Amino acid sequence: MSSTFSTPPWDVRRLPRADGSVFLVTGGNAGIGYFVAEQLSTTGATVVLGSRNPAKAEAATASIRSRVPGARVRAVRLDLADLPSLGTVAEALEVGHLDAVVHNAGVALDDPPRLETGDGHELMFGTNHLGHFALTHWLMPLLSAAPAARVVTMGSFAAKSERLDLADLQSRKDYRPKRTYGRSKLAQMYFGLELDRRLRAAGSPVAGVVVHPGGALDSLTPARPPVQVRTAAARLRGAPAALLVQGKHAGAWPAVRAVLDPAVRGGQLWGPRVLGLRGRPRNERVWPHLTDASVAARLWDASRDLTGVDPAPGSAP
Repeated sequence: MSSTFSTPPWDVRRLPRADGSVFLVTGGNAGIGYFVAEQLSTTGATVVLGSRNPAKAEAATASIRSRVPGARVRAVRLDLADLPSLGTVAEALEVGHLDAVVHNAGVALDDPPRLETGDGHELMFGTNHLGHFALTHWLMPLLSAAPAARVVTMGSFAAKSERLDLADLQSRKDYRPKRTYGRSKLAQMYFGLELDRRLRAAGSPVAGVVVHPGGALDSLTPARPPVQVRTAAARLRGAPAALLVQGKHAGAWPAVRAVLDPAVRGGQLWGPRVLGLRGRPRNERVWPHLTDASVAARLWDASRDLTGVDPAPGSAP
């Protein structure tokens, strides 16, 4: 286990160079994913935004280029709710290797009714977890071609109080949007840790790292119009919350560090320093329920059956 701090100390505003590296950020056109992409773009790396909405992707790439001179940023069409389409993403990247993918994109519903993807999966579980599970399979050849690639999975603090119901992963029996969202993010986190275990067992140079952004609010996030718009009234309303939580630009820090810091190791969990809600990124103890490898293995088997693919190295398409 590595030390929480690298040497010299990690500076979220002075990131190391990563010229020649290629990073893919799913959902990089908005929210935390946008700020992950913007920050990674300052390193000289090629950053690809995975987005299902071409117009929003174009606005995000234009915003990054306006703030980061010489940014090597572009977009690729990516719809995690459409499993059959994911098999073409690796080719669409048009690269020979991939140094990191940040599994950030997600759907969060606040109200019923229960919705499904085109493949018949509950929308949040199908997009947030199954989509990234399948995407990892198709990206694995590119990740394995890099010297030491990383699969960075974005979890959520909302998953800390949740537990998976392996008999009802699709929330068919009891659908409650906020709980289903938390469980979909918990499934992602189990996947990220189980992926690393399987990568280690296969002797792969790829590592799996799990991160979470803590509490990240729009009202505390710097404006990036038209990608991120913040009014003066919203800023004032959100000011008291800054004692406990932070903006989405800071919520991006754990993922950015997980991509770039050589001190980060596979199987780790990174989140904000202060109560897991705000502050600079730190390596924190893996939550107790996430250490249950039997649950992770059963989730993996179910996910393989539901998607028809297996992200583990050496698995057949």
